[in-house]
Amino acid sequence: MTDRPQAWLWAVMTDALDDILEDSSRRLLQAASDRRSPMHTPVVATADADARVMVLRAFTPWTLRFHTDIRAPKVAVIAGDPRVGVLFYDKAEKVQIRVRGRARVERDGAVADAAWAAGDNFARRCYLGEGPGSGVEAASSGLPAAFEGRKPTDDELLPARGNFAIMLVELTELDWFSLSQDGHRRAQFDLASGTSRWVTP
Repeated sequence: MTDRPQAWLWAVMTDALDDILEDSSRRLLQAASDRRSPMHTPVVATADADARVMVLRAFTPWTLRFHTDIRAPKVAVIAGDPRVGVLFYDKAEKVQIRVRGRARVERDGAVADAAWAAGDNFARRCYLGEGPGSGVEAASSGLPAAFEGRKPTDDELLPARGNFAIMLVELTELDWFSLSQDGHRRAQFDLASGTSRWVTP
């Protein structure tokens, strides 16, 4: 146990499920804004049972935002079946958060435009390359040779905008799990109905 106050620990002691949910929301907010957060890079699984690490870009209860290449295979998977699972874990505090929801991918619109505008040119240059999963003859970044090791100008990035999209996951379920030598604890939340319950680990 750590010395600092922990809302989730107090919640376990008092059976306060609402405090657990509030603490989970706080953790996801921090994960989106702090790249040092252990929950900043969760594992995202799509309906085809494929999983990958992604950067959490934003969180507003209860929607997650990620960035993706519109050409990525997961975009087609989500179009056919929007069910998504996301796994967060804080190793230091031994808290795991699993969520389920429905994803949608948006290339156009105010939110996607703002997300693109806020990006650094070094980060945005990856959308200039070949689409994710494209075959190559040798190990490659997929970037055009002109942009290897160089930051593109705003004008050079214009073609990349069409490949950039945001992935929004509207959460429907949250599963909270705490590991402890004194006994693990687990709680489940139906975000759609607002119901919650303690369950055995």
